[in-house]
Amino acid sequence: MVSSPSPENGPTVRPFRPDDEPRVRELIDAERLPGQPPCTPERMAASRCGPVPPVGWAVRDRPQISVLAGAGDRPQGAIAYLSWADVHTGVICWVHAHEKPSALRALIEHALASLAHCSLIEAFVGGPPGPLGPGGLPRAHRGATHDVLLHSGFTGRCQGRYLYCALSPELPPAEPVADVVPCGFPQGQRLIVREAAEPVAEAVISLGPDRTATVYWIETLPTHRRRGLGHELLGQALSLLAERGATEVALVVDDPAHAGQDSQAAPRLFDSFGFTLVDQLWTYQCRHPA
Repeated sequence: MVSSPSPENGPTVRPFRPDDEPRVRELIDAERLPGQPPCTPERMAASRCGPVPPVGWAVRDRPQISVLAGAGDRPQGAIAYLSWADVHTGVICWVHAHEKPSALRALIEHALASLAHCSLIEAFVGGPPGPLGPGGLPRAHRGATHDVLLHSGFTGRCQGRYLYCALSPELPPAEPVADVVPCGFPQGQRLIVREAAEPVAEAVISLGPDRTATVYWIETLPTHRRRGLGHELLGQALSLLAERGATEVALVVDDPAHAGQDSQAAPRLFDSFGFTLVDQLWTYQCRHPA
């Protein structure tokens, strides 16, 4: 990977170097949302493995990280992207530049040039909160990034909402209704409600070492909804997180326009436990001629 051309004495987009890591982590932390853990060296290393490929896709390239270096070769912004050669698809995983439009344009143009062989390029592909972000682009908090993506040829759509709740250490213990078992991916615990030995409701939670926690998943079988199982299950999950030291918890719910018939049930459930909306999460696509 080579550096992008830049005006004389101006910023240059170049490959990431190990000594850039502290500054890049600062750039990421400057734009994290409430409830998101700080970017540690371990989380930075995890992000370099990239997203899990969809079933049937070949193993993708490792993400390339580029930095926009200014005076003193100090990173002013950073971007991570990758591609799957067999499906001609590229992904911009994340980009951070203190919401400065000129820096964002330089980084995104560099990624688009590097992914020019891809007929489809996605950005901020939806998913649960990960090591470096909530899974999509927070539209209100990252308005400059949103605008630069649209001006660069991307189209966007809202795919979910990021919710946040502060946990009280005095949270009363909930009546246990679920079995709690370890979960390997994501690393955490799975809570399973059973009826006649069969699972009928489930939640997946994870606690970070910095007292932040994530609810990755909560679901009740359609045949067992409207019985209060979801409320009991989430109550047990939050009590478990509080007992283990969590003071903040975040989760992502589908956008109502893309949710099912019970699209209002989840908001009511989370509202009842004090979750508040932080931002909408957007994902983007850019199609190139074949």
